[in-house]
Amino acid sequence: MLPPLFLSSLSFSLAFLSVLDVYPDTCHCEGRKVNCNGKNLLHVPAVSSNVTALELNSNRIESLSRDLFIRYRHLERLHLESNSIETISKRAFSGLVALRKLFLSQNKISSLKAGIFSDLSSLEWLILDENRISSLRQKSFEGLKSLFFLSLLNNSVEQFPKTSICHEMPRLNWLEMEGNIISSLWASSFKNCSSLTVLALRRNRISTIEEGTFADMQRLIDLDVSVNQIKDLPPSLFQNLQNLKQLNISNNPLVNIYSNQFDSLVNLQSLSMEEVEIPNISIRMFRPLTNLTHIYFKRFEFCGYSPNVRSCKPNTDGISSFENLLANIILRVFVWVVAFIICFGNIFVICLRSCIASENQHHTMAIKSLCCADCLMGVYLLFIGAFDIKYCGEYNRHAQIWMESLSCQLIGSLAMLSTEVSVMMLTYMTLEKYLCIVFPFQHYRAGRKQTLCSLTFIWLLGFIIAVIPFWDKQTFGNFYGRNGVCFPLHSDQTEKPGARCYSTAIFLGLNLLAFVMIVFSYSSMFYSVQKTAKTARQTVYDREVTIAKRFFFIVFTDALCWIPIFLLKILSLLRVQIAGTIILWVVIFILPINSALNPILYTITTSAFQQRLKQCLKYRCQQTN
Repeated sequence: MLPPLFLSSLSFSLAFLSVLDVYPDTCHCEGRKVNCNGKNLLHVPAVSSNVTALELNSNRIESLSRDLFIRYRHLERLHLESNSIETISKRAFSGLVALRKLFLSQNKISSLKAGIFSDLSSLEWLILDENRISSLRQKSFEGLKSLFFLSLLNNSVEQFPKTSICHEMPRLNWLEMEGNIISSLWASSFKNCSSLTVLALRRNRISTIEEGTFADMQRLIDLDVSVNQIKDLPPSLFQNLQNLKQLNISNNPLVNIYSNQFDSLVNLQSLSMEEVEIPNISIRMFRPLTNLTHIYFKRFEFCGYSPNVRSCKPNTDGISSFENLLANIILRVFVWVVAFIICFGNIFVICLRSCIASENQHHTMAIKSLCCADCLMGVYLLFIGAFDIKYCGEYNRHAQIWMESLSCQLIGSLAMLSTEVSVMMLTYMTLEKYLCIVFPFQHYRAGRKQTLCSLTFIWLLGFIIAVIPFWDKQTFGNFYGRNGVCFPLHSDQTEKPGARCYSTAIFLGLNLLAFVMIVFSYSSMFYSVQKTAKTARQTVYDREVTIAKRFFFIVFTDALCWIPIFLLKILSLLRVQIAGTIILWVVIFILPINSALNPILYTITTSAFQQRLKQCLKYRCQQTN
């Protein structure tokens, strides 16, 4: 048993060690911790030597002199953040053998002298964020044998020392270098960094990474080299990073990623590639990443190349989503409604026109032909709706296969055939009416043979336009399979130049020319009608005028449909960011709407149909009576 006198002395000593008897009156003391934050201090104040934590944040301290902390051998945590420290003596931290955490953020430190931390053998955290440090000397971190976490966030460091930074910090586990101006990474700078698990190099100016830079980082778990100027990644850069779980290479101007770039990353769980164009992207590139659960791309279309991940961002392009071919629930229903209206309406017109005798058989032939073209748009929408149901809930698993499939190509070409034949057919009928009304006595009416030849030529030209992209994959690429609805309306940077020129020639060349011709023709027709209205009283002429008025409404609806398409194409060529939702509404709603309205304008509103309907109703009434 210990003597009572010894126990009494021991208790007194412990009591003495647990309290501080010297500290500034303006500061707050709790146990052996002193808080002098925001006290407008110009110098480090004197406190008891047994202090364990000293907080001096948000003061006006400008320098740390020699042996300033030499008395504080029990100090474990030192906070000097948000001061004006510019000069630190090489021996300023002498004697701090127990110091574990040192915070020097938000000061004016421009350099770290060699050996400045040589006495800090127990230091685990060193925070130097938001200073003006421009260079790291060879022995700047000498003595930091226990350092675990080093942060130099938002400084002006230009490069790492040529010799390994881990030579002086063998236990370095976390290195935070975000927001500097580092331009190159050399393998020698990270030699023997086997303890490193987190390396953050975000927001630098890195353009070159030497092969083997990460070769010794077998324990690395998190690597962030995003927001830099990297154009090329060495093929074996990630070869030894089998334990890596998070990799961020976003916001780099990468021009190429090797197909085997990620083969060694067998435990990778998260891969960020936002704002990175991947011209050579393929399913093979991500196939070895069997543990990958989260991936982040620039464009939703890339998600189709990693079909087995649990989460892919962006999870929609406005057209399709991670789960469904059609992202919008309203349009998923609307596609069926429009498809049935188009098919039923146009088939109804074809049948009705076949039953009702018409004085102008050539005009009837053109209307039937136009109805056939419009009906193809309904068939296209039916297929889109059917495949939306087929891939419901798991679209991303099949997205790439679907867009590269023959089915998508044929459906897309069907839509192209429908739109182009419809546009050319309207132009043909408009010009025919133009000649009849503006030149009523010139006998410009087409005969049966001429009409058949014209209609055949229009269908043949439409077919050629639709199938040309199949002829040369090198020039056109996956022309129809650039989105889930298989329609080549929108251009982007990854589109092949040949495909971009071709779609531009169709939508802003042929279709715009047809639209201008239609507008000009109807303007001339109405001018001619107004000019001759008082003198012309012929029955034939009046009938032509009535037909022209009806066709004006047809063309007016077409104009409402095509003007947004022209604008959309122009904006996409100007690299204006266009929401995918807008494209989807254009393809599913605006583009087919004239195909749905044309049967009403062609037949239901015509006097011939109305007279025939009256005759049928009258005949039934007579039979009933």
